[in-house]
Amino acid sequence: MTLHFYKYQGTGNDFVIMDNRDGRYDALTNQQVHDLCHRRFGIGADGLMLLNTQPGYDFGMKYYNADGNESSMCGNGGRCLTAFARKMGLTQEKLRFLAVDGPHEATMTGDSWVNLKMQDVDSVEHGPLYFYLNTGSPHFVKFVNDVQSLDVFTEGRQIRYNDRFAAEGTNVNFVQEQDKGIFVRTYERGVEDETYSCGTGVTAAALTAAGPETKEYRIPVQTLGGNLEVRFTKTGERTFQDIWLCGPATLVFEGQVTIN
Repeated sequence: MTLHFYKYQGTGNDFVIMDNRDGRYDALTNQQVHDLCHRRFGIGADGLMLLNTQPGYDFGMKYYNADGNESSMCGNGGRCLTAFARKMGLTQEKLRFLAVDGPHEATMTGDSWVNLKMQDVDSVEHGPLYFYLNTGSPHFVKFVNDVQSLDVFTEGRQIRYNDRFAAEGTNVNFVQEQDKGIFVRTYERGVEDETYSCGTGVTAAALTAAGPETKEYRIPVQTLGGNLEVRFTKTGERTFQDIWLCGPATLVFEGQVTIN
């Protein structure tokens, strides 16, 4: 089977994307997805997405992790898929799509800046040294003093595979507060390594970095792959609404690949 694909990246979080609105790629297997995402033997990506037809919406989003398995919501993936949908001719000012965690809406500023509305968060577990919450995907958040020198792979893997999380997995975010905003590094389940950026992780980190006041926040976020911004309203001690993940989403290249 010959596939026509597009490679996109959002702050270094990279994806293989295909236009599947006619269903031509419905038969993709998990092994084929894994092979396409492999950085030595395939195209190389943190995940693969299909732009699908979705009744009642402008499009549907189907997301696979690099391990080949369908996964929970990917924030940077949603931003990249929005940019791709615009390239494919969906030119509405506001695009509405359905992902695995429910409906989303997105807008674009210029050619590559995508603003993606995330799901409301109504529960945050707060332990003595961590936060745990779901922003479309589950995230463990830990604040540290020197995030740039941290061994994210080793420490993140230990948490992801501890007794509590081993079966279902969790993403693990290490966060350092800065003069303006936060710096976030993330170990992602499904990729099983550190990624340059994680949209749902950045969102989780920004929510937990909010002050005690119930008000609107706008938090700049630095990642290894670039800068994002998270905007939201804190409505209670552990509740958040009108959450937007904002940042660049750009086409890297397109091509064709033949797979067995």
